[in-house]
Amino acid sequence: MKILFLDQSGTPGGAELCLLDIAKPYREHSIVGLLADGPFRALLAQHEIPTTVFTTQTINVRKESSLLTSLRSTSQLLPLVQAVAGTARSYDLIYANTPKALVIGALASLWSQRPLVYHLHDIISPDHFSKINRTVLVTLANRVAKLVIANSQASQTAFVAAGGRSQLCRVVYNGFDSDRYVIAPAETEHLRTTLALTDGFWIGHFSRLSPWKGQHILLKALTLCPDDTKAILVGDALFGEDEYVLELHRQVKQLGLEGRVRFLGFRSDIPQLMSACNLVTHTSTAPEPFGRVIVESMLCGTPVIAAAAGGATELIDTGENGWLCPPGEPEILAKVILTCRSAPQQRQQIAQLAQEQARDRFDIAAINTLIAQHLQSIV
Repeated sequence: MKILFLDQSGTPGGAELCLLDIAKPYREHSIVGLLADGPFRALLAQHEIPTTVFTTQTINVRKESSLLTSLRSTSQLLPLVQAVAGTARSYDLIYANTPKALVIGALASLWSQRPLVYHLHDIISPDHFSKINRTVLVTLANRVAKLVIANSQASQTAFVAAGGRSQLCRVVYNGFDSDRYVIAPAETEHLRTTLALTDGFWIGHFSRLSPWKGQHILLKALTLCPDDTKAILVGDALFGEDEYVLELHRQVKQLGLEGRVRFLGFRSDIPQLMSACNLVTHTSTAPEPFGRVIVESMLCGTPVIAAAAGGATELIDTGENGWLCPPGEPEILAKVILTCRSAPQQRQQIAQLAQEQARDRFDIAAINTLIAQHLQSIV
């Protein structure tokens, strides 16, 4: 099968890492088309996946955009659609992996007469999208897409609630290569020593720094924990959210957490860092479509506390393979952290079970086989 994969980002986020694994089996005859250049292109090249960058000009349509902003982008989008459609004629289908890719891919699909698949990695709701953008995405998916792959039941439910056709949608969770998350104890200890993570109880938070990702919730929770409870924040601002990063640094000073919080920025050694932590927290204040970091923590054998909303509730059963905590509640988060910390044997048992379940449930080979079956059904 020859596939033109489309993605809007030059920076690897959760949707892009998912696409990387999906595209690998098709790399001999397929290509990933990007709507922005950046380190994601280099990552694809490392895995010998052919790429092309359709434009280096920023598409000025954001999730919260108004109709006026969207219309102003029309003159920018038409040449791009034409270029994508021209490329698509050499492929069997267009696989849109992100919202902007859906807009471009849907128009290119009509132009090139190639079927369109939309991989939905978002909760299409007012928490994440403006009304006009929700309407545009659902309308294009309903009228053009032959298949919508949702990354969770939560994503599918939101899509249908926004007006999406349920018969178009299939739920397929993200897949993971579990071998990538097997870290040798010696490597973990070396990293702990190098980063001075040997003293205290270390909590990891892995996400871009963004208000809805809730790093500020973890900082407030730390003030309710013993002084040797510390945190590393792995990630940085991506979409013009630099002011939030500055606010987090101010919050650390105001709360007296200077010696207890480390900002590590973007890192490529995520499995190693997760393995070096005693606990991982996921603190999104709005429903998470899937929760990739939750599964990654499980695969590393590191216990995880997640915000009880969206896809996270499909991944964790409290007290069995992790813990769920109400979003935006630092006091409750602190209590759960203290519970985890005070019961190391139970914490380890829960982490071990979570690791076994994640390896079985999110195996990349099984997930890719399921996606291939869905794609074959529309080609």
